[in-house]
Parts: sequence; C-alpha cells; structure tokens
Amino acid sequence: MHSLDDDKNGFSLDRRVFFLGTAGALVLGTTACGGGGGGFSFPVTGTGAQTAAGQQTAGATDTAGTTTAADPASATPAAQARKFVHPGLLHTEADFERMRQKVAAQAQPWLDGWNTLTSNGRSQLGATPRPLATVIRGGDGSNFAQMYIDIARAYQLALRWKVSQDTRYADLAVAFLNAWSSTLTLVTGNSDRFLAAGIYGYQFANAGEIMRTYEGWAASDFARFQNMMLTVFYPLNHSFLIDHNGSEITNYWANWDQCTLASMLAIGVLCDRPDIYDEAMSYYKTGQGNGAGLQAVYHVHPGYLGQWQESGRDQGHCTLGIGLAGAFHEMAWNQGDDTYGYENNRFLAGAEYVAKSNLTDSSTGDFYTVPFFTNINRQGTQSVLSTAGQGHRRGIWESVYNHYANRLGIATPYTSLQAIQMRPESDSGNGDQLGFGTLTFTRDPLTAQGKPSRLTAHVRGTQVVLSWWGCPDAQSYTVKRASTAGGPYSTVAPGITDTLTFTDGTVNAGEVWYYVVVAVSASGESAASNEERAALKPELLMQLKFDESGGTQVADATGRFAASGLQGGATLAAGREGNAVALDGATGHVVLPTGAAKSLGDFSVSAWLYLDKLSTWSRVFDFGSGERRYMMLTVRNGSGVPRFSISTVHGYNEQVIDGSAALPTGRWVHVAVTVSGALGTLYVDGVEAGSNAQMSLAPFDLGATTQNWLGRSQFSSDPYLQGRIDDFRVYGGALGSAEVAALAL
Repeated sequence: MHSLDDDKNGFSLDRRVFFLGTAGALVLGTTACGGGGGGFSFPVTGTGAQTAAGQQTAGATDTAGTTTAADPASATPAAQARKFVHPGLLHTEADFERMRQKVAAQAQPWLDGWNTLTSNGRSQLGATPRPLATVIRGGDGSNFAQMYIDIARAYQLALRWKVSQDTRYADLAVAFLNAWSSTLTLVTGNSDRFLAAGIYGYQFANAGEIMRTYEGWAASDFARFQNMMLTVFYPLNHSFLIDHNGSEITNYWANWDQCTLASMLAIGVLCDRPDIYDEAMSYYKTGQGNGAGLQAVYHVHPGYLGQWQESGRDQGHCTLGIGLAGAFHEMAWNQGDDTYGYENNRFLAGAEYVAKSNLTDSSTGDFYTVPFFTNINRQGTQSVLSTAGQGHRRGIWESVYNHYANRLGIATPYTSLQAIQMRPESDSGNGDQLGFGTLTFTRDPLTAQGKPSRLTAHVRGTQVVLSWWGCPDAQSYTVKRASTAGGPYSTVAPGITDTLTFTDGTVNAGEVWYYVVVAVSASGESAASNEERAALKPELLMQLKFDESGGTQVADATGRFAASGLQGGATLAAGREGNAVALDGATGHVVLPTGAAKSLGDFSVSAWLYLDKLSTWSRVFDFGSGERRYMMLTVRNGSGVPRFSISTVHGYNEQVIDGSAALPTGRWVHVAVTVSGALGTLYVDGVEAGSNAQMSLAPFDLGATTQNWLGRSQFSSDPYLQGRIDDFRVYGGALGSAEVAALAL
C-alpha cells in the first residue's frame, strides 16, 4: 500500500568549525558480517546501467527523483564554502602531536598502545604489496583478505611514521598505496561486495589521508589514489544507499548502511568533495535504512540505554556497528560536525547498551541484564537480547570513551569498562577495524568537576520517568523536586549509583513538579542539572483555529510554536466555527512546525473534521520522518474504520487503535486520540470508539519528526485528505473521557 517517500532535507553545520584538532575514532567490526538475505543475495536494480560490481553508471536516478552524475569521479561539484581540515579523518595533526609527546614521555597508556603497534607484524619494514585488479568478497573466488591486510599495513606504517618521524615507514606506506591505486579496478562478489566497499573503503581513505601530508608522495600518485577511491569504492557506496541492492530497505542490518556511510564520509574528505560528504551526513540524519542515526539505535530505554538495531541478532555484529558508527562520528567531529551529539547523544546510548550487554558483573560473574524492546523488521521478530557471541571483545571502545568522558565530561560507565579491559587495543588482525585506539584516541581526563546534563522528564500514566547523562567523577546521584520553578528543592531519591534514571511514583494527578539532578563525588555535591518540568494534568500545547482571513500561514493560538503553512491545494474556508482549512484530496495539506510532539509521553490530539470523501489511508495527521518513524490518524484503514498508529520501524512494529465503525461524511465529526501510560483510546464525537492497553511507544520514541502534516501521509502512495479540518489541538497529557466529551459539544 505504501511506497517510499524519502525526506531529503540535507544537513546543517552542527558545530563550529573552529575545532581543527583532536583525536580519535572508533573503527569496525566482524569479517563475517553476514547480512540482509541471510546467505543469499538480491539482484541489483536501478534505472541506471550496472557494472558487474553493482556500480551505477549513466544517469542513475535516486529515490527522490534526482539524477546522479554519470561518472562520480569526473563530476565537478558546485563551488561550496566548506574547506576540509587535512589530515582530518580519524586523526588530525594535533592528535599526532599528542601521540608523539605522550610516547616520548613514556606516559601510560599511550606507551603500551605504541608498543602494541610497533610489535604488530603488519607495521614492520620489509613487506611487499600484493595488489589485485579485481577484489572479490562473497561467493566463489573470494580474495578480499589480501586487500585488507595491505590496507592494515599501509595504515600502521603511516601511524609509525607520524609518531616516530622515520620516513622509512612513510616510503613503504606510499609504496602500498601506489601499488593498489595503479592496479585495482573492481570490487565485486555477491551482496558482500557492498561491505567490502564500505569497510575497506573507509580504511583505505584513512591511510591515504594520513599520507597526503608526506612530501615524498608525488602529487600525481596521490591524485591516482583519489581517483581509485572515487571510481572503485564510492559508486558502490552510493548505489547501496539509494537502492539497497534491490531489496526492501529493512532487509539489511545496521552495519551495512554504517560501513557505507563511513566510506562516503571519508572519501568526501580525502577527495575534497563536499557533495559526497554531505550525501553521507544527510543520510545519517534523514535516511530511511537501518544504519541511519535514529534506526541504528533502535529504542532508547530509561537511563539512556539505547538498544542497538542488531541486539536481537548477535553481539559480534553489535560491536561491529559501534565501531563503524564511532568511526563516522569521529571523522565528522574532526570536520566540525557533531553527530556524536545527535538526538541527545543517541550514539552514546547505543554504545552503553552494547557495552553493558557484553560485560559481566564482577560480583556475580553473570552478564549484566539490559531491557529489551521487541524488534520487528524484514528479517523477522527478535523478542529477546541475543546471547549469540555474548561477551564479544572488540578493540573499538577507546574513541567512544575518550570523546564523551575526556572531551565532554559525560559519564560512560560501561563503555569505559570495555575500554579499560581491552587496553591496549590492537587491530585483532581480521580486517574489521584499524585498531590501536589506546595510542590514537586516549586523552587526559578533564579536571573540573562535572554535573549531570540533559535531564528529561516524561509523564506516563501516574508516574514521571527521569533520565539524565552523568559525569565521570560521580559516585552517586541525587534527584530533587520542587513545586515551583527554581526551587526550593527537596530530595526525592538520594544515592542512585547503578543507573541514570529514576521513576517518581509519589505524585498525584493534577500536580506540576520541577526536577533537577546533582552528582555526588569525593569533592561534594555538584551543580544541578538543567531543570525539567512535569505536569500530571493535560495542558494545551498547540491549537490551530484556522480563523485567519487569508494567506497561507496559520497561527498557533497558544503562542508556543511558529506558524503552520498551507501547502498545495489547501485553502481557508468556512469552518464549524469561524474558518477551517479545506483540503482538496490531491495536494492540499498543512505543514506543522518541527518538534510539535517531540518530547511528549502521555498526550492527546483532537480535531473537528468535515469529510467529503473517505479515502483509504488518507490522514488527519501524520507526524514522522519518512516511512521509518511516524504516528498518524487515518480516517479509514483497510477495514473501513479510523485508525491511530505509531511505529518506529517502517510499520513493522505498529501499535494501533482501531475504531468500531466508519466515520460519517457530509457533516462535522469530532475525533480524538489519548494515550495515558500504556492505555490508548480513540474517540468519535466524544464517545470511546476503540482502545489498546498495550501502547508502549510514545511520541518521544519517534525522535526528530521532520515531516509533521495535516491531511498528508508519510507514504507517498497514500491519498491526501479530502474535506475540512477545524480546531486542531495537541495536548501534553491524556484528556479524560469527560474532557474529550466536552470538546465534542
């Protein structure tokens, strides 16, 4: 019934580009990545011609209907303001200077990291490149190990040169890069060719980015290396993101998108191609596949434990995903973009979940328990945490720990344990990660006392669920509460030590409370976190009356949000009271501001409708970010009755409330949806028409909803609404049945 309606909003510069130096990123995962089809591959499809490697040529068209360059290598991007930092992928020049100083001072753990590098067999002088014209991953004749071994040699030799300044290592690194760039013409195989292009593409680019600063690498040879990355690796990366090997988009687990994104971002920097860099950044934020930012961390539990998309699959692929995503974030950070902080440090939430899943409690010897939210996708249903490979060890934790704890002062309790246990990180020899993070990413701890940050308070039923980010020096946390903004505060929960969440069940309906959290350390109590307000009563957050006399902008009567916009065939017409918005059923819809429901736990939405036609799947409202995540109310589902639904995975895990009868046409009818805790209720003309007592998803689970519409669906094949909407309201909190009935009068 639906076809993909991608959101192509591009990206904005998230962080000031003054940050030109600082280190470190995470690297990759398991050689046997497996994937989408579970051992079988799908045919590559697309509008452009395909090479044997699945590379699109000659004017391929992406899902947004835009035409890609026929030859990505020769395309000339438009002049752009961005100037890349070089070297600026996993490591900057400031990072190398730190490594040199720490190793020279024999400081730990840098010295152990250096000794691990210099004792590795792939970092030694005397090796000879073994380039291939065709690299095959997957299927008969696989020979990809020959490539990843040589990439590892080039990267490790480059590190040894930058730290020791011994040009013998630089000369040999260049020899490896030159041998491959003058020989390799094709990466192919079954669907795993996309993994090869992603994992080894990003690794190759990092070796080249380090060596670009070496005067002994001829400009013509460097240009040939850049051309190899643009003509062999990037076309496969691009093809996979727009086509996913011809498969349904959730067929491929997170790591497939993530290695592709890492490669594209790295190639964009290496080749000074802002268009390629921006393509990767845009997909991370708005892409629909399982490796985009909101999807890779599938569900965030209280305490900011972010269930990884592959946590129901196996633990080896989970650590692979952390490594791939960590590499992406570090490279972006070194170019001035803070994707680490995207959606309230969503990546850290995922890293903490995976780290905890694979650690044992020293007091019991058992693995730590973590909450699990059932994951349903193209591959099936995962209802419990997978114990396959549990306890998996992978040297990818130093960059995550050092970024959040030692750059930003955010506690990483389980990630830090993983990093400490893995020291000194090596490369594990399997081609999945470049490794050596203890040397390259370790930073001195911050000295200033920290404080908890990014406190949130979500009302669910009769409880307030608090979550916050901690600080590295905290021994415990104390939750405080006040009845007025700014205090005075009373202690509600002291001595919280093993979690970053607290559920306050000592509150009553109708009350409003203000919360802060403080950290307690050896130096005493920290400053308070941000203050969060929690209202245990319904509060009107947005109201569109549509009573303007003309124009295309309609005001929010509460004044909280910017104006909404009439789009396409949407006009102002006579309403139930005053004016309403009239929608033509063809293009007419209303665009609401972003953030309209982002922080809501319990909520209510109500509106008056005058329906000219009941078109199946036409929407009253739809808040989402494309097909991947949405909550919507349709006037008619496939069974002919109204339906409210919310989903975070392309509809696979939809939670629904269906009505009991068809909505009337040709007269004004009031509809409302309320959710209180797990109980959702659908009302028609003030009377309950359907309910569901297992509504565990809430609007805040959707993340950033970039497309908030009245009269239009996230799915492009669904019809637009034909009729009028009046007095559209969004409440924080669930209205009671009597309150809904009063609105329907």
